[in-house]
Amino acid sequence: MNKKYQLDTNENKEFMDQMCRDLLAFGHQFPSPGGSAWYLKEDGTPWPERNRETYETARMVHVYSIGTFLGHKGSEELADAALRGLQEELHDKKNGGWYVGVTPDNTNLPDKLCYAHAFVILAASSALTAGRPGAQELLDEALKTFEERFWDEKEGLTFDTWNTEFTVLDDYRGLNANMHTVEAFLAAADCAGKEIYRERAGRIIRRVIGWAKDNNWRIPEHYTSSWEPDLEKNIEKPDDPFKPYGATPGHGLEWARLITQWAMSTFKDDEEGRAPFLEAAENLFQRAVADAWNADGAPGIAYTTGWDGKPCVHDRMHWTLAEAINTAAVLYRVTGKECYAERFAEFLQYLDEKVLDHVHGSWFHQLDEHNQVKETVWPGKPDLYHALQATLIPYHRVDLSIICAVKEQQGTE
Repeated sequence: MNKKYQLDTNENKEFMDQMCRDLLAFGHQFPSPGGSAWYLKEDGTPWPERNRETYETARMVHVYSIGTFLGHKGSEELADAALRGLQEELHDKKNGGWYVGVTPDNTNLPDKLCYAHAFVILAASSALTAGRPGAQELLDEALKTFEERFWDEKEGLTFDTWNTEFTVLDDYRGLNANMHTVEAFLAAADCAGKEIYRERAGRIIRRVIGWAKDNNWRIPEHYTSSWEPDLEKNIEKPDDPFKPYGATPGHGLEWARLITQWAMSTFKDDEEGRAPFLEAAENLFQRAVADAWNADGAPGIAYTTGWDGKPCVHDRMHWTLAEAINTAAVLYRVTGKECYAERFAEFLQYLDEKVLDHVHGSWFHQLDEHNQVKETVWPGKPDLYHALQATLIPYHRVDLSIICAVKEQQGTE
């Protein structure tokens, strides 16, 4: 195996660092005049004919807040531009909260999504850590809105979708929004010292582990209003970008990493306390890899599987690979097991050979089962968040939100 792909070699560190710098440079054209993030084409230029969404704008705040600690030129201005988008055109000043996004003709998209609001919390937490103006006020409002509209204290989970006016709550419940809520809550705890959110992240995690364990470590994604699994949801539209049918191995990988982060931060000196959670994380990783990695005759991670573990949607999404890279590295750090370092190297080789766009930059967002570029779900390259984190998480503390870990490490070098 080429040392370029092997964790902790100088060659790998150089490879990851170059990818990080290239990704930060790729996204420079995202700010629209109002600050919301343009959807980006394959070469990083704006695609103004597509919607500008809150979650992508929030991700850009997060990415370029991290960039401020990496010395990337222009990061402060880019983070501030996206913050302005969240503070102004994406913010619903009448009803509270944040719109899903705005259309090319500046019409607000309907509904209020937990998913988007979780990313606003992440963005505000990261911006606060980076010392960006207005970040504290944004975080205060985002947490207040989330508390009032999306946190279900009785269940220890989140609601998913309201109408725009916050008067009608949809019956759908889902774990994608809960997963990113865990990420956001850990950021609020780490960046703002609000430990209640680490406790709430743990409440979500315990529920998810229970469902996963009862289902052979394939996580049911979709639920009724009473939190009964809806295993046939979207069987007629299996490649839905946010609510696909079946199990999503990439989410199994992402949950494994977040569970590990939470467990390591919650049970700092308590090996016995964190042991069952690390075991769950390992089970989730191993199930996802066994089901979806190189499972259909070509390299890559299938987007979804059926409940029998066989690939359903064979496309490869870039974010799934990013989470595989992150989680392999994190589990290697906490367990010392070589199998995770070996998987990390395999994932990196596949990334370099198939997913990195060596011509236009960034990562191809969707490939088919033959690893040819496909654009049915994710045309263009609007998202830096998953890929950028995959260049950083493997070399930073596993028990801290990534921006806090980057800040700490840069302060000691």
